Amino acid sequence: MSRFFWMREDKAAAALHGGSFDAWHPWRLPGVRCPTCGATWSDVGHYYPSIDLSHLAERKYFEKARPEPFAEFARLRELLRPLAPPQAELPPGTGFGPVTGSASGRFGPLAWVGELKLLVRREALERLQAEGVRGLLACPTALRFRRKDPPELLELQVEPRGRLHPDCIPPEVPPPCPTCGRHAFRRPDEPILDAASLPADLDLFRVGNYATMVICTERFMEAVHRLDLDGITYRELPTR
Repeated sequence: MSRFFWMREDKAAAALHGGSFDAWHPWRLPGVRCPTCGATWSDVGHYYPSIDLSHLAERKYFEKARPEPFAEFARLRELLRPLAPPQAELPPGTGFGPVTGSASGRFGPLAWVGELKLLVRREALERLQAEGVRGLLACPTALRFRRKDPPELLELQVEPRGRLHPDCIPPEVPPPCPTCGRHAFRRPDEPILDAASLPADLDLFRVGNYATMVICTERFMEAVHRLDLDGITYRELPTR
C-alpha cells in the first residue's frame, strides 16, 4: 500500500542556510464577493508559475489583489481557463507566473517561499529526476540576488490533486457554496487523505480542498533522503 507524507519547511535547515525571499507571483485572480454565501474571500495554495500572462491583453486585471463581484470574477477566470490545466479549479486568489522579487543569503537544495511554495536548485532537480521521482514540473523564477554567484532556483508547480477525506471534516461544516465554491473549515488536527482522490502518477501534489498542504509519496521522501537534501520535514498521513 502506498504511503503519503505531509511536507513542511524544515525551519532549522532554513535558518542554517540563512536565505530569505521577498517575492511572489506577478499575477493572480481577484478575490470574490459572493451573492449566495455572502463571503468575501480568496484562497491560498493554488499557484501556476508555468502560466505567463505577459502577452495577455487583459493582464492588468490580474496585477492587483482586490475583491470583485462574482460575475466579474467569473469573467476573468474564464479568460484564463484555456491556459490552465484541464483539472484546475482556479479559485479566487490563484497565482500565475514566475515567482518575482528579491532573494538574499544562501539557500539549500530545497527552499520554501512563505512556507507555501517549494523551490529547488537545478542540480537537485536533476538528481531527483534521475532517482525516478515522477511529475516534477520545474519553472524558472524571476528572483534578484545581490551576490555575484546566485544559485539557479526553480519553482516546482505543485498542483492540487488529492483531497482530505470527509471523515476528518467536522460534520457541522456547511457544504461548498454552489456559486463560488467556498468550503470554509479549519485544517484538521488529524488529517486523513481520501484514497480514491490521490493521483497515481505523481509523487508531489497538493490537497485539493486544503491546498496549503503539500503531499509527497514515499518514493519522493526516500529519494530526498538518499540524496541527503535538506529543507523538508515529513509527517505520514493515513488514507481512507
